[in-house]
Amino acid sequence: MTQTHSIDHDISDRTVLVTGGAGFIGSHIADALVDDNTVRVLDDLSSGRRSHVPDGADLVVGDVRDEETLAEVMTGVDTVFHEAAVVSVEHSVDAPIETDDTNTGATLRVLEAARKEDARVVIASSAAIYGHPEYVPVDEDHPTTATSPYGVTKIAGDQYARLYESLYGLPTVALRYFNAYGPRQRGGAYSGVISRFVEQALAGDPITINGDGKQTRDFVHVDDIVRANLLAATTDSVGEAFNVGTGETVTIRELAELIRDVTDSDSPIEHTDPREGDVRHSCADVTAARKGLGFEPSITLADGLKTVPGVQQREK
Repeated sequence: MTQTHSIDHDISDRTVLVTGGAGFIGSHIADALVDDNTVRVLDDLSSGRRSHVPDGADLVVGDVRDEETLAEVMTGVDTVFHEAAVVSVEHSVDAPIETDDTNTGATLRVLEAARKEDARVVIASSAAIYGHPEYVPVDEDHPTTATSPYGVTKIAGDQYARLYESLYGLPTVALRYFNAYGPRQRGGAYSGVISRFVEQALAGDPITINGDGKQTRDFVHVDDIVRANLLAATTDSVGEAFNVGTGETVTIRELAELIRDVTDSDSPIEHTDPREGDVRHSCADVTAARKGLGFEPSITLADGLKTVPGVQQREK
């Protein structure tokens, strides 16, 4: 199975900043670049882990909202991968002001600091900006009708990135991730559904599905997300936003059954009350990413699940 540190790319001899680089996606981006570049990681370690930062990267423990810290770590930087964010929809509903400051406010500060260095910025946007899709697969022209404070902050960051290109000439690319999964994704109350299902299956607990399980999702492996980021760091298609997904879907019920199989678990699958406001169907149209970035999703869900912690051990 291809891992992020061996992903082919043409980025070398750059000074790179990864915000949130001790977290799930950011640490994989740092992994992919550290051998051929000077990599700085800015992370407050509120959810990231020191152990995720690769050897050879310079970790600065700090808040991405702090302008002095940003100015320090941005000095001499060529490329910024902005991954730091509140990523929980549920938490954003509970704490909308904190979420806006951490997401929208920090993104604006990152863009402004990058403008002073003329550094390219690749920002993590989200499929959450589309809300309840009017059609699937969803393309980048779909209306943005977010249903949570998290989604609204991602719309704002997405638009700010593109505005900075058109207004100031700062090279930016926004990547709208669909349902990301893979190694280092954290478990717990706000985790992705895959890591939650795997935890339940490995513990022999019931695998709990909200609603009838007929909801569909487009799950994209972190290695493919890293590939999209590396392509965005070199593309001429700046000032644009691109979906990052696979264009394939699975129902949540099918996902639960697949995870039960790959973990060799006897866990029963149980249905609970549906989550209020849950999106029914989600799938990325990645046509624009293919044309603008040269992006091609390469990891199937069946193969990608084998890289999830816990599943790996069962495979041996």
